[in-house]
Amino acid sequence: MDEQTPRANHATPLAGIKVLDLTRVLAGPWCTQQLADYGADVVKIERPGRGDDTRGWGPPWLAGGDESCALSAYFLSANRGKRSVAVDLATAEGQSLVRRLARQADVVIENFKVGGLEAYGLDYATLKGDNPGIVYCSITGFGQDGPYAGRPGYDFLIQGLGGLMSLTGAADEAGGEPTKVGVAVTDLFAGLYAANAILAALLARANSGEGAYIDMALLDVQVGVLANQALNYLTAGQTPQRMGNTHPNIVPYQAFAAADGHLIITVGNDDQFRRLAEALDDPALASDPRFVTNAQRVAHRDVLVARLGDRLKAHSRDAWLARLEAFGVPAGPINSLDQVFADPQVRHRGMQIERILGDGRPMRLVASPVRMNGQRPSSERPPPGLGEHTREVMQGWLGIEESECRTLQRRGVIG
Repeated sequence: MDEQTPRANHATPLAGIKVLDLTRVLAGPWCTQQLADYGADVVKIERPGRGDDTRGWGPPWLAGGDESCALSAYFLSANRGKRSVAVDLATAEGQSLVRRLARQADVVIENFKVGGLEAYGLDYATLKGDNPGIVYCSITGFGQDGPYAGRPGYDFLIQGLGGLMSLTGAADEAGGEPTKVGVAVTDLFAGLYAANAILAALLARANSGEGAYIDMALLDVQVGVLANQALNYLTAGQTPQRMGNTHPNIVPYQAFAAADGHLIITVGNDDQFRRLAEALDDPALASDPRFVTNAQRVAHRDVLVARLGDRLKAHSRDAWLARLEAFGVPAGPINSLDQVFADPQVRHRGMQIERILGDGRPMRLVASPVRMNGQRPSSERPPPGLGEHTREVMQGWLGIEESECRTLQRRGVIG
């Protein structure tokens, strides 16, 4: 363990684990950011002079600094807690340096196209020969085999191909069209699954001494998280359709218009429905045989929703929310992001954090949502500047002297 590795405690269970991060954009960086939050030493390999593509995905940019150190909000969202090392993988010397780093690593994660790292000697088979305990994770659009394996995969494309967009958006008869989710959920889920698999592989290695190869495909992930909708199809043989803000299996579970805005009501059982009827001063709802059970409410969805909608339009959103809470009916507002970060529960839980860049610029970030033994595992290290830690890692992981680093930099091997 070198001086850059945090000491182990309840909030840093991966202290001492070295992660070599060869990923860019979102799915891979989202995975490695989680590992960094848990205390792993994550070294992000980037192209000199350019870095991760998302560094340039702005505006918006972090204020301050000149054009050469511009940081996009997109990059900041997924790269907390890492060290950036700029190495030119197009050079033989650069490839050799990264192979040497991989010999020191516990985990390597990459999202190159299938077979793309073989020419660099950075594929799993090669690295396993030097480091049999390596846990190696590849994230691609379609996996390492199959008819689509060679295709590039992007979140938007996968949301469509993997069925999510067929379920998202208003129905055709309401003038809707297939709609992607407002954040790249397939990438984010892939990052979560990848981190989960890496942790399982590290645990298995602790018992067996053997590493693992993890083949993570965005399309597999998207199909995997279709959840109840996938089972609706597989069970009933009927293809689910877009339903806007309603739910295929639960009623009422949707957005409603109040006198001055919208609110969400999520009735999950019959007791809650009876309380909803009381809150609406419409007790006959609870005894109407069309609405007594959830299955009956689903069967008579249109009649019930119309009746509820008429009642809810009579008063303001906030008045209804207060009344529904008093009656124990799950309900809430539809917040904009300024309202989210001003919400008293979000503020109490500390989901907004602050960090200071190496050049002194302050930034606001979103914390890890995990709490472990009362501690939130969010790395204190801010997102890195491009190549900010190149010399530090070369010297700490590989023992390369400063003079050799200067020579490598002059030759363009490192940045």
